[in-house]
Amino acid sequence: MASTLPLVPDTDPSTCVFDSFRTAIAKRVSEALPVTLEQAYSGVDYGKKGVDFTIALPRFKLPGKIDELAGKVLSKFEPDDWVASVTHDKAFLHFQLNSETLVRRVLDQVHARIHLTESKLPEYGTNTSGKGKKVIIEYSSPNIAKSFHVGHLRSTIIGAFLSNLYESCGWDVVRMNYLGDWGTQFGLIATGFEKYGSREELEKDAIKHLFDVYVKVNKEAEGDSNVKVEAAKWFKQMEDGEEAALTNWRVWRELSIKKYEEQYERLNVKFDVYNGESMVGKEWQDKALDRLNEMGLISDAEGAKIVDLAKWKLGSAVRYIYPHPRTDGTSIYLTRDIGGAIERYEKYNFDKMIYVVSSQQDLHLAQFFKVLELMDFPWAKNLLHVNYGLVQGMSTRKGTVVFLDQIIKEAAGVMYDQMKQNEEKFAAVEDPETVSREIGITGVKIQDMAAKRINNYTFNWDRMLSFEGDTGPYLQYAHVRLASIGRKNPELLPLPSPGQINTNSLAAMQHARDIAFLLGTYPDVIKVALKTHEASGIVTFAFRLSHAISSAWETVIVKGEEDLEKARARMFLYECARDVLAAAMRLLSIRPLERM
Repeated sequence: MASTLPLVPDTDPSTCVFDSFRTAIAKRVSEALPVTLEQAYSGVDYGKKGVDFTIALPRFKLPGKIDELAGKVLSKFEPDDWVASVTHDKAFLHFQLNSETLVRRVLDQVHARIHLTESKLPEYGTNTSGKGKKVIIEYSSPNIAKSFHVGHLRSTIIGAFLSNLYESCGWDVVRMNYLGDWGTQFGLIATGFEKYGSREELEKDAIKHLFDVYVKVNKEAEGDSNVKVEAAKWFKQMEDGEEAALTNWRVWRELSIKKYEEQYERLNVKFDVYNGESMVGKEWQDKALDRLNEMGLISDAEGAKIVDLAKWKLGSAVRYIYPHPRTDGTSIYLTRDIGGAIERYEKYNFDKMIYVVSSQQDLHLAQFFKVLELMDFPWAKNLLHVNYGLVQGMSTRKGTVVFLDQIIKEAAGVMYDQMKQNEEKFAAVEDPETVSREIGITGVKIQDMAAKRINNYTFNWDRMLSFEGDTGPYLQYAHVRLASIGRKNPELLPLPSPGQINTNSLAAMQHARDIAFLLGTYPDVIKVALKTHEASGIVTFAFRLSHAISSAWETVIVKGEEDLEKARARMFLYECARDVLAAAMRLLSIRPLERM
């Protein structure tokens, strides 16, 4: 049993086992040098390849030569259950952990967090830092009657990841889809529906049919100004709440949501609330304007109402609040944004609200947040814009249409054809259609989340669907391979309790130790993701783990190992690795497959 350690503030060894090892290192350093335990702890970083942890001595700004300071730590050092060795290299001290304690502690913690669900522990790697806090995450937000384009897909993938991440760390998450379900385009569609609409086509695929109607009537409006006049009348009737104008719109909205839900289910994405521009009450829009007026924040410029945000470098005369009501009596999108935010706080009393919207809207969101702040809403400082770059070149292989279901179908079709090439494995898969769709969707998601979200990227079908390199299909393959170990070694299952498994033989195998060390880093990976709102760190971890497992196949062998104790220990290691890889994939909204 490893010796007891002091507790460093803001650490939690029960959810992150490496907090203990870092504390053990910090304790050594603080006993040898004039720094506090907390100061020493803050200096403990992951080491480069071949080194577990490193401290850069200059960061402590201590008097004396670096060599002398290092010598003080080395002279007092004795190996124990936590730290096996320390070496001095230029400005750095490198620490190697006790391999037996490392493997034992990491695997025990993984097992406890993932298997003992009746103990109500959070999943391995996550923590309870958000317990009792509420966050609204608004993402996806497609426009009804317009194609669900790749921008919405990016927002959907990133928003689903953030929702899973916050939820896993104890937050009460409200997943919100704020639909573009209002505006003058519905006047156009109402006009076009009378000519081109079909109830049958609407029932079949509301999104596609309304899009087709919109395209046709839009073209007509370009050559005939009367169409736009007619459309404006329709929308004015909708805003005035005239039942005749709203009946069709309600059907369109309901059928569109039904279709979206099917698509989201395929993507393993869910929402708690389908909100929309139509739901923001006029009462709050009017109250917002009244409050801005009372506070003297609105001024007139060239016949428009503006909020001047020049002193915050957000525009010299932001045409933020337009004449209200509009000349045609209809409301303005930006006024609704303000009203909508106020309504949400009234309803949910959130601790944080995140908008997952493309970087093209950076200025708009910054202005919107600043106006709420100027209106003296204390909760305005808890609004966050998580932005992302553009996807270039996303279309089907034959054309340029970017409806989401077509992208999913195409990805699934390509994977199905690839799977069929191995007849023996294909025959073992119970539901090849579902499996091929999951691999295809994994490919789309991983290509999206692999780099920092602010980066633009070019969508590449061949790269996305390849089993070679760091791709979605490779990640699924790594999980399937781990899942197969149990099927190939049924005599070892179920494994005895961790206390009855001797893991010391693993500590002596470099590949096994590498896997255990990586598993130990996972809680830190989660912590960083929660701070940066980046999925790429989780993706990188999943690939590093997959590579480490792949490297271990030849040496850390289960099948054919005659020593039962060693075989069980290796099986335990692979089961833990599989559980952590699956947890990382689920966080990324990917369903881990058992066979493929």
